[in-house]
Amino acid sequence: MNSRLVFLFLYSSFRSGPILTVSIKYIVIVVLSAGRDCLVAGDSCSSDETCSPRLRTLRQCVAGNGSMKLGPGARSQCANAVSALLSSPLHGCQCKRGMKKEKNCLSIYWSLHQSVIHGLNLVESYPYEAMERDYDYVRLASITADSEAGMATVNRCLDAAKACNVDDLCQKLRTEYVSACIKPSAKSGLCNKAKCNKALRRFFDRVPPDYTHELLFCPCTDTACAERRRQTIVPGCSFEGSDKPSCLTQLRICKADYVCRSRLAQFQYDCQPAESSANGCKQGNYGACLLAYTGLIGSSITPNYVDNSTSCVAPWCSCSASGNQREECSDFLEYFTDNVCLSEWVVFTRHEMEENSPRYYLNFWKHFEILLFSLMNIFERFRLGKNNIILYLKKCYFYKVLFIMF
Repeated sequence: MNSRLVFLFLYSSFRSGPILTVSIKYIVIVVLSAGRDCLVAGDSCSSDETCSPRLRTLRQCVAGNGSMKLGPGARSQCANAVSALLSSPLHGCQCKRGMKKEKNCLSIYWSLHQSVIHGLNLVESYPYEAMERDYDYVRLASITADSEAGMATVNRCLDAAKACNVDDLCQKLRTEYVSACIKPSAKSGLCNKAKCNKALRRFFDRVPPDYTHELLFCPCTDTACAERRRQTIVPGCSFEGSDKPSCLTQLRICKADYVCRSRLAQFQYDCQPAESSANGCKQGNYGACLLAYTGLIGSSITPNYVDNSTSCVAPWCSCSASGNQREECSDFLEYFTDNVCLSEWVVFTRHEMEENSPRYYLNFWKHFEILLFSLMNIFERFRLGKNNIILYLKKCYFYKVLFIMF
């Protein structure tokens, strides 16, 4: 859709009145964002006589581990191709996490951004569009409210599972990944790890974070609850094995895959720690770190709780056999185990879930009803000219309710 057609459409829509306002906004958003989609930008470049040969040259440079294996002349051609493409629609294009043809989209992005991540050399950006954090704890509270009535204790992990089972999308995709992760293979008798991880990525990419984060970061006070939380992503199939592999090996596998490399880049960017920051995160993006964390689930570096007695998270790997690369390996592992940004966001999310738990909302509305009843009595006494309103206020539930609620 070219700019002239867009202008004519907007002009005719404007003359038609305000009824098409929503449609106009949608069209404008689609048109403006289309230029930043790497698939669209790639198609546009491929159909352009000037851009297309440069893109082909760049792809040849990227193949075979870049221009390092090529001669001096080839390296110069690669540099010129990159320089020219920086002024094309490819520069600044992005992909959407979990989108169709995600790997194709990411391959276009990384063709232009082929600076491979070495250790913790953090990238300045990542391929994915920013995702806004939009939790709906009130809806979750209403879903599990019935089960809360009369309970002396609250199991937040159990509540999270119940809430997911009520939501159609969450229940469907959770059932799919659990089934894929526990079903034994006909040949080996073990689960199909590839299918399990694919189903896990589908779940965490498509289900809203107010469900996925409740399942992953629900607060626990006993080992039974903590073990249920640890088993959320079926670790026995999704990543655990008889022996822990080398973290550097898992990291190399990750960087060789466009999706995993992109998820790692997002995690390293959004969860970059900063001791000087008030919240421990350099970017300070509310909830972005946790979204990036969930993006790693289903990859070769899937993180999870290390046991059922702590809140420490880490990938299933070890640095014991890393040799002279021990420091690089430890830096990668400590990005999970000793990351003030990640730990602060996990703690904050749990605190927020506690405050927004179904019990909290039930108590609030129970006290609110009593408060309204008290106010009705007060106004009724005032209407009847009673002179003992102050005495009534002291005896009634009014002050106590205000104290509890606020």
